[in-house]
Amino acid sequence: MYKLTLIARYLVKRRITHFAMLAVALCVFTVVVVMTVMIGLVGGFKEKNHAFVGDCVVGTESLVGFPYYEEFMALVEQSGLVAGVSPVVKNYALLGTDIGDDNVEIIGLDPVRHSQATSFAQMLEFHGNRPQKAFEPTYDPNLPGCILGISRMQRPDARGRYVHYDAPFQVSVALTCFPLNAKGALVGAGTNPTATKRFYYSDNIRTGIAAIDYGYVFLPLDQAQALCMSGDQKRITALHLKFRPHVALQDGCRQMAELWSRFRAEKAGAPNSFLLDTVNVQSWKEYRRAVVAPMEHEQLMLSLMFTLVGITTVFIVFVVFYMVVNSKKKDIGVLKSVGASNVGVLSLFQGFAFGIGLIGSCVGILCGWLFLSWINQIEQFCYDHFRIQLWDRTVYVIGAIPNHVDPSALAVIMSCAILACLIGALVPSYLAVRLQPVETLHAGRT
Repeated sequence: MYKLTLIARYLVKRRITHFAMLAVALCVFTVVVVMTVMIGLVGGFKEKNHAFVGDCVVGTESLVGFPYYEEFMALVEQSGLVAGVSPVVKNYALLGTDIGDDNVEIIGLDPVRHSQATSFAQMLEFHGNRPQKAFEPTYDPNLPGCILGISRMQRPDARGRYVHYDAPFQVSVALTCFPLNAKGALVGAGTNPTATKRFYYSDNIRTGIAAIDYGYVFLPLDQAQALCMSGDQKRITALHLKFRPHVALQDGCRQMAELWSRFRAEKAGAPNSFLLDTVNVQSWKEYRRAVVAPMEHEQLMLSLMFTLVGITTVFIVFVVFYMVVNSKKKDIGVLKSVGASNVGVLSLFQGFAFGIGLIGSCVGILCGWLFLSWINQIEQFCYDHFRIQLWDRTVYVIGAIPNHVDPSALAVIMSCAILACLIGALVPSYLAVRLQPVETLHAGRT
């Protein structure tokens, strides 16, 4: 009982203890706010990439593509693993407009199939409820349509908002490609190796990924095949798959890889079957690794930086407890003289450290939660009155600042804060245990 009484007195009456709790609260507040925002940004970016490509991609990096995809699609659909499968052609082109030329990536797809395998339909501005009409310009359905990234058609305002139109306006673009045959050679080399076709703006796509929303142009699958590939044998560069709800991601990718290996073996010796050897089966995480990995590394580096903040907390608590032990030598001597054991003294100061960590972390978490609850309103106020923004929405594709607090993350942060306090108090607690009653009481009388 005396331990709880002394711990409560030290926590309430020792002013230096208040500074220790304040330091812990400040560190916890900073970690909660920054890590919550960072986790939200990274998690949101991953979700956007997942929604864009589906669960699994069977594809090649070669622009030549691979044949026999329709036969493999039939096998995939019969397997019962997938809810949707979409053939895709990916290539590069020169985009010609009235205001200049630019390099873009072409994605050829069937909008209905692709909406079954990915979240493609939800990303369309005008044809989200009827993706089968996505490539039909409303001003003339007979014209060949294309879908452009929303950032290519307009710039967002300071808050990341785009102007909404009731229908796409009439704009045409010329796409110039270098079609390749099955051997990877340019068609018409020596004369005119390019193929050019004019398309008409039929819809916007908004993925939330800056590179896609500006640098991609989407075409009907057959038009992309005609523009980018030559030969009688139809080819694609990838199949995008969405697994059924009961199929785990890794398990589904493994079974799909086995299915592809058997299919490739069956096609050995068929015309252009060598193109099947370049095909890989990847989960969406592996397929988009080059894009997602940099943000994950930033999150890791941020975590390491806040580890250093935690080490700073350890030293703050160490200094506080060292001063407390030096000022309470007489109290320690009295406790030992009336029968307090070394373990009892150690548990007293460790309990004191636990109290500092618990109170400081609770205060920091509470303040962090309140701040995150109002962070978007605070940013709006700062922008309205001082033109200050945390993120420039014309550069970063972000709407509201992520502020969803993860309870498991809070538990980890609180545990680390308490552990840092216990570690910081360990050496001073040991010094208190080693004090002899006779020496401390004699020092008190003199």
